[in-house]
Amino acid sequence: MRIVVTGLAATYPLGGVFWDYVQYALGFMQMGHEVLYLEDSGKWCYDPAAETFVESGARNAEWFAAQLHRFDERLAARWFFRDPLGQTWGLEWPKVVEFCRTAEVFVHVSFSCRMRDEYCAARKLVFIDSDPMFTQASIPQYLAGRLTPEDPDGQRVATMLRHQVHFTFGENIAGADCRVPRAHLNWLPTRQPIVLECFRDSRLAPPQRRRVLTTVMSWESADRGPIIDGVEYGAKSREFVRFIDLPGRSPLPLEIAISGKAPRAELTARGWRLVEAPQACGDPWSYRDYLARSYGEWSIAKNAYVQSRSGWFSCRSACYLALGVPVIVQDTGFGCAVPTGRGVMAFATPDQAQAAIESVAGDPQRHSAAALEIADQYFAAARVLGTLLDRALSTSS
Repeated sequence: MRIVVTGLAATYPLGGVFWDYVQYALGFMQMGHEVLYLEDSGKWCYDPAAETFVESGARNAEWFAAQLHRFDERLAARWFFRDPLGQTWGLEWPKVVEFCRTAEVFVHVSFSCRMRDEYCAARKLVFIDSDPMFTQASIPQYLAGRLTPEDPDGQRVATMLRHQVHFTFGENIAGADCRVPRAHLNWLPTRQPIVLECFRDSRLAPPQRRRVLTTVMSWESADRGPIIDGVEYGAKSREFVRFIDLPGRSPLPLEIAISGKAPRAELTARGWRLVEAPQACGDPWSYRDYLARSYGEWSIAKNAYVQSRSGWFSCRSACYLALGVPVIVQDTGFGCAVPTGRGVMAFATPDQAQAAIESVAGDPQRHSAAALEIADQYFAAARVLGTLLDRALSTSS
């Protein structure tokens, strides 16, 4: 069938962002579908060399085209990118319009697309939420009439309402302990698809890796989040402070490939190893290698994911697993969908985090084998996207 996939891989030409979106397109193609990767967000483009945002997407488009040729020539011939100036690259616009008009499914990933009428001509419009709680927070206000389609948050809700089927990375969305608002929309659980073949040749045996736990993290500029039923939810830094002294208790060094305005001096004084993310893992290939050379991942999650018991699981952590690298990650309730205890270790307290690190350090081979098994059984693109298509096509509007 014909499938359109949206993304932000050209707008933000960074390692992790690239894998997040392009694996949807690659995964569908591997399943035998005819795919168009479409990027039309209206957002300014990030220029890594200048470390700022620019209007013209010319350099981003050139970079993106070069990356696609390293994957699959079919995808390299079927993509479309429009920058905020209206310049376009890739497939000609009339062909894009025709593809969308004849597409069975339009997969809109995480508010990455301006939903033009031409795109809405597809038979089934599917929205995927990768940011649970932040995505749903404005829906109750919108339904109560306190937001209009002219407000930024109201625009996001109006965009969601144009779709017939809604998926979320909040895999505990149906759980009794989940606090994510579920009014009006029927949210179906999903997760990041992983094209395992893209990671196979980069895997390293535990003795070949650095004996360091790593993660890749952007430190947000403001720890602000939604307020739901009188509870304020925040971002990552609110959770990080609870574990800031963990390096002094860990048998393995803890390293962060970091970007943003983080309190670097304080983190270093507390024992954290810091590297600059743009230099360490700024493109898809250095990002993959940085993850592969790690003994494991240690990472916290956004406060909103944790406090709401959303069941969110990181796209980045899924890539670690595909490389056979175990992950030690903060518990958001994802145990309802992904097995924990080996390969994936969930923690809620510093004591639990320390115990999980000691377990991985003591038996890295066992945890690495379990990581690969979980990647294959729970994140393989054919499994994830096959389920997504089945549920999307069988769900009524």
